[in-house]
Formats: sequence, C-alpha cells, structure tokens
Amino acid sequence: MLEALEFEFMRNALLAGLFVSLTCGVIGTYVVVNRIVFVSGGIAHAAYGGIGFAFFFGLPYMVGTLGFSLLVSMIMAAVTLKARHRADTVIGVLWAIGMATGVILLDLTPGYNVDLMSYLFGSILTVPTSDLWLMLVLNIVILLLVGYFYHDLLAMSYDEAFAQVKGVPVRFLYFLLLGMIALSVVMIIRVVGLILVIALLTIPPYIAETYSKSLFKMMLISTALSASFTLVGLWLSYTFDLTSGATIILVGGAVFFISVLLKPRISGM
Repeated sequence: MLEALEFEFMRNALLAGLFVSLTCGVIGTYVVVNRIVFVSGGIAHAAYGGIGFAFFFGLPYMVGTLGFSLLVSMIMAAVTLKARHRADTVIGVLWAIGMATGVILLDLTPGYNVDLMSYLFGSILTVPTSDLWLMLVLNIVILLLVGYFYHDLLAMSYDEAFAQVKGVPVRFLYFLLLGMIALSVVMIIRVVGLILVIALLTIPPYIAETYSKSLFKMMLISTALSASFTLVGLWLSYTFDLTSGATIILVGGAVFFISVLLKPRISGM
C-alpha cells in the first residue's frame, strides 16, 4: 500500500477518504441519534438528479449535485415538518423524482458518455485535486456550523419537545441539519457512490454508540471507525483489484456484524 502512495491518484483517494470520514463521523452521528436514516437516504438518491443537471448544463459535478441536493433537502425538511405522518411517502416520491430527473437529463445530454457505475458505486480513485479543495471547504463549513450550534443540536437530538420549551429554534436546526446532510452526501457519493451512501453514514455511528457516553465521544469514535474502514477498504481494493467503494462498505459491514454479536457481552459488563 505504501508504494501505491507514490501515485497522485492514490494520495487523492486517501485524502478524499479521510475528508469523508470526518463528515460521516459528525453528521452520521446526528443521522443515527435523530433516527432520520430514511430522510438521508432520500436526499442521497435524489442527488442523482443533480448529477444529471450538472452534465446537462456542463457544470462541475460537485457544484451541480450540491445545489440540487440542497434544494431537495430543504423541500424534504419543509414537508416532513408539516406532515410527519406522511413523511415516508413524500420522501419516497422525491427520491424517485430525483433519480428519474437525473436519468432523463443524462439521456438528453449531447455526447453523453459518463460512466454510470462510478456514480452509483463511487470512484474514489478518480477524485481530482479540485474536488479535494471543495471537500475541505465543505468540511470546514460543516464543522463550524456543528461547533456553533452544538448544544442546541444536542438538545434537539435527545428531547425535541424540551428543547422547544427552552427556546431552542428546533425548526431552523432541522432545516440546517438536513442541509448539512446534503453537503455530506455530495462528498460521500464521490467515495462510495449514491447507492452506498447510507451505509457509510450509519454504520460507524451505530457501532460508536455502544462505546459512547456522550454525543461528542460518539462523533470521535465514529470518525475513527469511518477512517479505518476507508483505509482498510482502499488497501484491500488495491491489493485484490476490487471496486473500492463496495470494498469499503463490506469492511464496515463486517465490523458492524461483529459489533452486533459482541454487543450483548459489552452490555452485560
């Protein structure tokens, strides 16, 4: 693996994986604690519309996908807050419309020759330096927002009703959280693809929750786990010539099932 770092594409892949690990550790923790995995999945799959939008209008992939994902996340936030009893239906509809929009726009794109699999299952080995800079900026934005609103997000995550009584702007924070999920999704698609986004957002935080007594500690452990899955997955994909995104998720999945088997013993200690 060390000799592979002589190549720029491997160094870029490693940095991209570490940037995404930080995002997954922080935002994934909120996704798991707030039980909004399905909402996150809706944003992730609807983001395919942004991919089609970017290619149809000749925009950079991350710019087009970012704008579309933010728009979808705001719509989902508004709808789920207004009609929570129908949230799953609306999310499913937006999920389908987003993907269908992406397919149609790609069909209409002149000279379309995009490798569809790279967006469905990730293309971490082809991340350019320009995308790394954008990932860095997005990470800084997410960390600054989480740091500033940490206590309010903590209150909302564990007791929304109590948070409202205390004057916490729950509605605004929900919109903000879904917006940050959209930012995260755009980065994660580059690494594991839109089909596997939810796995990387939820597996590390779920495992970390067992060993954490605070939200901050859960974020730290989740980030470390995500980085470990990425590094091991990259090494295995390089060694055995496997698809990197899928390999990263399989590593995480293996650790997930091991943690599930060990959880009763840990709980009994």
